Amino acid sequence: MNTYPLRVIITGATGMVGEGVMHTCLIHPDVEAVLVINRKPCGVVHPKLTEVIHSDFFDLTPIKDQLRGYNACFFCLGVSSVGMKEEEFYRLTYTLTMHVAQTLSRLNPDMTFCYVSGAGTDSSEKGRISWARVKGKTENDLMRLPFRQVYAFRPGFIHPMKGMRYTHSYYKYITWLFPVGRSLYPKGFCRLDELALAMIHVTKNGYPKNILEGNDIIQAAKA
Repeated sequence: MNTYPLRVIITGATGMVGEGVMHTCLIHPDVEAVLVINRKPCGVVHPKLTEVIHSDFFDLTPIKDQLRGYNACFFCLGVSSVGMKEEEFYRLTYTLTMHVAQTLSRLNPDMTFCYVSGAGTDSSEKGRISWARVKGKTENDLMRLPFRQVYAFRPGFIHPMKGMRYTHSYYKYITWLFPVGRSLYPKGFCRLDELALAMIHVTKNGYPKNILEGNDIIQAAKA
């Protein structure tokens, strides 16, 4: 167990998952400071929060000095593969993530890196589904970096948090599915606040697995 306060870097705070993770961190007593790296302002002002606006995640050199002194990264930045060419999805998923992670591992070797992957990710990197292979390769190569710890989170259906700005509009039509799905197949359904709490808790307390499926996320959130 780590007794020191968490100083967290969050990517993707202008997306649904990242926004929810950011807000959970801002109100959590174990989190001392939050740094978000965004391409556009997230619109949040809080005593714990520092925001860095930076357009090119493939070159963090101009902001690297601002990334020092943090002991956790909650990487929530991601894109959907729907309608995207395989090469572009690879670039925005694997190449971008690894560049950010490699930079942070050099600057903060005592950091815990938490990566939001997805249910169905292919750890073998050999399956028929392209996006799942890319996610699997990303997870595998992150685990090889010299961080203190690396965890991959594989949520399925994520129930959004109330009052968030970046919740996808279609969720208002499908959230009724959550209690039904949760009772029938809890592995595939978690709440966004559970995902955020799981990240905080595994960073503080560790977890027996480096890859957390839905049931693991729910369990870790309770720790």
